[in-house]
Parts: sequence; structure tokens; C-alpha cells
Amino acid sequence: MTRLLAAALALAGLAACAPPTPAASPGRLVVAGYGGSYQEAFEQAVLPGFEKSCGCEVTYIAGSSTDTAAKLKAQQDAPQIDVALIDDGPQAQAAGAGLLARLDPAKVTRLGKVEKVARLDGDVGVGFALTATGLAYNRDWYAEHGVPAPKRLADLADPRLKGKVVLPSISNTYGVGALMLAARADGGSERDAGPGFEGVKKVAANAFTFDTTADVSNYFLQGQAVASVWGGSRVETLADKDFPIAFVHPEGGAIPLLATANVVNKAPHPDLAQQFVNALLQPGIQSKLAAEGYDGPTVTDAELDPAVAERVVGPEQAAEMKPLDWTVVNNARSAWTDRWTKEVERS
Repeated sequence: MTRLLAAALALAGLAACAPPTPAASPGRLVVAGYGGSYQEAFEQAVLPGFEKSCGCEVTYIAGSSTDTAAKLKAQQDAPQIDVALIDDGPQAQAAGAGLLARLDPAKVTRLGKVEKVARLDGDVGVGFALTATGLAYNRDWYAEHGVPAPKRLADLADPRLKGKVVLPSISNTYGVGALMLAARADGGSERDAGPGFEGVKKVAANAFTFDTTADVSNYFLQGQAVASVWGGSRVETLADKDFPIAFVHPEGGAIPLLATANVVNKAPHPDLAQQFVNALLQPGIQSKLAAEGYDGPTVTDAELDPAVAERVVGPEQAAEMKPLDWTVVNNARSAWTDRWTKEVERS
């Protein structure tokens, strides 16, 4: 997730964490999560406030979602991580492997305020930030060339876009999103990805590359790409640089992309871990996530500035989005990757 926590987060949310009881050991909470600018903001702004309010120390371990999930697997007999912040796809794998614990509603009291799209099976983890996988396009280029704004993935197969489309690789979550957008548009699903492959192959004829990084900013900035499948928060972040990019929720609905907060099964400090997850669901933190990184709130009582609300996933859009069945997706991922390599990237 991009720009998830800026320095202003120190002012909200995490201060609501209740201090430990006199009998409780302060301990050292270990949080594994996203790196880059997210880590920097987290360590500078969020963690000190949590440490002060909870009387504990926090160690932050940075890594991608797949890296964090791999650590949880390697440590499953003797976990060293208390809280894992990971995307919903790897989260489903970790949950299915028994690596994550159920959230305790008596401790994570904010669960009742979480939108349906962000409630996970059995409350094993919870979504704390929401964006959408949809379509991104260069408004100026489209207007200059008389191309109508895209409404569906199939519109990226327009021959006028030849060599101007960057598609995400199936190796990242946006690639899965592209496949499922195409599948759903033509009657397919996670269990029937065939229509998705047919749809993506048509768009692939216009693609000049398949990005594996999940960040196609430079392609747009350098003029190589004028359209892609991308995340709404990333589009808005690029738009803040005065770049003429716009995000489209495709007909039939975009695909939700969640950043999830999870208590590790057999965590060394389970009570502190539960408190930390609850803190991330406070309305103040949720509002800051939206204002600083354009990640939509996952709770019903976060208040947003109207200008921010226009640029994040709102309640109505969230209600229209159908989450992916990650159990099915993850089981099929290897076969999909092989087929994608043979039929899409070599087509």
C-alpha cells in the first residue's frame, strides 16, 4: 500500500491504546509490515506514540507481504513476530496455514465498526486500509487523441493504444486483478478463469511490458504508458504530482485490495498485539490514512474532508465491490502463472 502512514498519524488513533494493567509485562511488541516510506513514517510517528501509551517497546521489521508471510511460516513453531501487516492475498494463505490468530472482540472492540468488505473469515485478521484495483489512464493523451475514457478492461484493447499499455504481471496482486476483471466481465470467476485469459490476451496485444513491481508511475511519467490496470490510491498519489492521470472503477465493479492487520498465532505478546490492531481501527487513524495515502477507511465512523472523500473508496463503492475468493485464487495461482506465461506474455 502506498504512503500509508505520514507523520501526522502521531496525533491520532494509537493514543487510544489502553495502558497495560499493573500485572502485565510491558514486553517488546514485534510488528512486521511494509517497507519504504511506510516504514519510515511508522517508525517515526506511530510506534513512539504506541510505546508511550502502552508502556511497551516495539520493533518493526520491514518486508513485502510475501516476505512477511514466509517469515511467519518459518517461525510457526516459535513465532518471533506479534503483528503482521500484509495484503489480503498472502493473508489468506497465512490464515489457511494456521499462522494467524482470531481477533478477540473483547479486545479489538472496534470490529463492530468495520465495513463488511474488510471483515475477514472468522475475524482472523482485519482490513485496516482499502483501495481498489481498476483502470488508470492519462486524461490529456486520451483527450488529445480523441479516445474515450475507458469503462472496462476490454477498452484497453483499442488499437489506438498499441504499444501504450503497461499491464501488471501475474506475479503481483494487480495482475490477478486484471485477470479477474476480464473474467468477471465475460461471465467467468475465480473458479473459471478461462474468460479472463481470453480477455487479457486481447489487451496484451497493446502492451509493451508486463510490470512486476506493482508501481507503474515511471511508465506514465515518461510517456511510455497511457493506460494500465492499477490501484486507486497509487493513481491519486501520482495525480498529486500534477500528472493528468485518472482512476476508473470499471463497469461491474472494481476489485477491493486490502491491507490487513493480523495477530500472529502463538504470538509472544498476544494481548499487546490485539491492542495494536484495535488502535489501527480508530477513526482518527483511519481518517489520516485516507488524507495522507488515499487509502479508504474500513470503519463506518471515520470522518473525511469532502475533497479527500472524493478520492478514496467510499462506502457505496465498497458495497459494490466483490472481494476475491483468495482461497481459490491461491490454490490456482501456480497454474495461472504457467498459463499466463505461455498465453499472455508470449502472445
